[in-house]
Amino acid sequence: RRVREGGPRARAAVVRVRAARRDDFEGVTRLLEELGRPLVPEATEADCRAVYDEQVVDPNTHHIVAEDASGLLAFASLHFRGRLNHPTQEAWIPDLIVTERARRRGIGRALLEEAERHARERGCHMLALESGYQRAEAHHMYRQFKMRDSGKAFCKALLLRPRRRPAE
Repeated sequence: RRVREGGPRARAAVVRVRAARRDDFEGVTRLLEELGRPLVPEATEADCRAVYDEQVVDPNTHHIVAEDASGLLAFASLHFRGRLNHPTQEAWIPDLIVTERARRRGIGRALLEEAERHARERGCHMLALESGYQRAEAHHMYRQFKMRDSGKAFCKALLLRPRRRPAE
């Protein structure tokens, strides 16, 4: 899918939304770090890459990216999971990030639309996502997409995480 950007006087840049590939690993991890996820250190890079490579071909996972001529601009991770109280699967987005320089151009919505399309094709009863409290701008986009705030998520770290890269 292609997303056109820019007003009538602006030169339209083409953003392409597509399924993530194995060779997107570095770009995806950079985007996840921008989202606030832990740095992938050299010591665990092979293990993290193995998880990513497995998920790229897993029928219960669909990673989506948006790119332009400069590279990856956005990433969404879509997982299909069963819930005990529903006969159909739930589509769950644990991660959705549009790089800072590409926000407010319809790219996040394009990723959500692609995720919804896949969820409907699978017959899912719901599309759910997680989002940190600090992401107010993203929350506005989710509400515009007709999603509703339906609760809180609680988590407890069980392993020490590597520190994030310092800002460049």
